[in-house]
Amino acid sequence: MKSFLKLTLAFFLSLSFAHAKEFVTDVTHSHVGFSVKHMMISNVKGNFNAYTSEIEFDAEKKVFTKLNAKIDASSIDTGVTKRDEHLRSADFFDVEKFKTIEFVMTAMKENKIYGKLTMHGVTKDIVLSSQIHGLVKDFQGNQRIGFSLEGKLNRKDFGLTWNKILEGGGLTVDDMVNLSIEIEAIAL
Repeated sequence: MKSFLKLTLAFFLSLSFAHAKEFVTDVTHSHVGFSVKHMMISNVKGNFNAYTSEIEFDAEKKVFTKLNAKIDASSIDTGVTKRDEHLRSADFFDVEKFKTIEFVMTAMKENKIYGKLTMHGVTKDIVLSSQIHGLVKDFQGNQRIGFSLEGKLNRKDFGLTWNKILEGGGLTVDDMVNLSIEIEAIAL
């Protein structure tokens, strides 16, 4: 009887994921970016150049059933070598000790992606807004999906606390970081 129940449960669980298709990120058409206020007057933008992902998307239900990512923290790039070296140092990402930033989706409800973000050795819940741009077939007949993710996080929640107080009272680097991610992925 227990075996029958297990088989029945396994069957129905497999049906719920039967329409999910696995995708791999096309890094030549994707961007993992961020911005943060500098000296309270401007935004510094940057991105991570090396990352991998696990994506499963159910086209019928228009939901992700899996959305996980690993980012090489040392691939941070703001376009300024000296600043990037500082960001890789123990003052910020400490990439010698904490090599990756990881995101694991836990749920998707409407256009919100819920997950756990691990950065600098700290794991916190995070919510990202998602916008699915569509599914198309490319010139080679491969199915592609395009989507955007946006969110905010407080860098201090992850132990990234370096800062200097400005003469007028503000901070050199704002605590809040804006995330902006554009992904194009190819079905496997």
